This record gives sequence, structure tokens and C-alpha cells, in this order.
Amino acid sequence: MSGHSKWSSIKHKKAAEDAKRGKLFSKLSRAIIVAAREGGGNPEMNIALANAVEKAKSYSMPKDNIERAIKRGTGEGSGVEFENITYEGYGANGVAIMVDIMTDNRNRAAADIRRIFSRTGGSLGTSGCVSWMFEKKGNIIVNKGAGVDEDALLETALEAGAEDMTAEDDHWEIITDAESFRGVVEALQQAGVEMGSAEVTMLPKNTVELDKDGAKKVLRLVDALEEYEDVQEVYANFDIPDEILEELSEE
Repeated sequence: MSGHSKWSSIKHKKAAEDAKRGKLFSKLSRAIIVAAREGGGNPEMNIALANAVEKAKSYSMPKDNIERAIKRGTGEGSGVEFENITYEGYGANGVAIMVDIMTDNRNRAAADIRRIFSRTGGSLGTSGCVSWMFEKKGNIIVNKGAGVDEDALLETALEAGAEDMTAEDDHWEIITDAESFRGVVEALQQAGVEMGSAEVTMLPKNTVELDKDGAKKVLRLVDALEEYEDVQEVYANFDIPDEILEELSEE
């Protein structure tokens, strides 16, 4: 899990920066709108909506924004209709990449995603070409800090159904299966644990270790995809050694 843990840390920090600019809230709102439209506006009866709301809360999205997005999804507010699509492809060194998007224009989005892959050295593949390399899992980040005891955290998480917990430099990462995610989040909340982020995501079954050149190319592709306004999530199966990550962060 170490490769994914490092990528989770990078994604969490990037998302926190995006949240400050308000950029992330737009993407979180889209996820809530689509979940509410497809399964109704009650989170207790709609697990997809519950997960989308939990993720939004973990990034401090205001309650009013969340409620407004739910109303738009259930038809109580005006707005465009979004469609959820997943694209699959490859980056440098054969790295598998999945891209979840929500768009109001399928044709435009398809052309734009293909263009992003092409100009950054990647290639867009067919549906199903890399999805088999990933598993749907719950991913919870708990920042290290005063008042959080590692043993107590591990015990609470495992008793609630978590599969594993790993320690990184400044946080712990808790992995659950998709069905146990809500229960683990609720158990942590009841224990007074503050979560840095909490979401159902796609974790790679295996990772591809990258050298510095490969890491530059793949991160360039991932950054370009995440900058595209219709992109909700980018999943990839690369692993970048710590020393290379440090070198790239200093450049």
C-alpha cells in the first residue's frame, strides 16, 4: 500500500489547496447533484449521496452549498444536467489511469480528454482496458496531531470493519471495503477523531515504480487531467520512490 499512500497524500494536499480557491467545491457539488438525481435526496437511503456528502464535509464544504447541490439534483433548483462517464488509458511506462468525469457535453469532454492524453505522452484506451487493475475501497486520512493515539485509532477502525491502517510521515491512512466505509467513518466521528479526508475511491491492485523521467511525465498527465473542469477524480497505479518525490518537489 505504500505507493498508494504516497499518492493519497499528494492528492489530499492538492485537494486542500484547490478547496482554498473554491475550485474543489464545484467538483464536489457535481458529485452530490448527480448522486441525488440518480438515487434521491435522502443520504440515509442513498449510499452514493451519503458518500459524496461525507467527502464534501471532509473538505469543509459549507452546509448551505451541500444542501443547494442536493436540491439541484432532486429538481428543486435550476441548473444543467450532468452525465457521469469514466475514461481509461495509459501514461508513461504503461501506468494505468482511470478518469471519472461529470459533464454536460459528452462529445466535447471525450475530445478534450483524448487531447490531454495525447499532448502529455499518454494514450486513451477502450472501456475496461485498465479498470480490472483497481478495486473500489474506502480511503480515510487522519492527520497526526495532539490527542490522536495510534493504537486507539487502529482499534476503533478495525472494530468498525476497516481492513488496514498504515502510518505516513504526517498522517495515517485507513483502508476499508466500500460497504464498510460508512460504518468506519461514523465510528471515528463518535470517537472524536478528526478526518483530513474520507472518500470511496479506486485503489490499484499493483503499482508501477517510476524513475524520475517517468514520474515527471505521469505527474504532468495527471495534473493536466485534474485541471480540466469536468474531471472529478483521477486514479493511477504508479509508485514514486520518496527520494524522487523530494527531488521533483524542489524543482
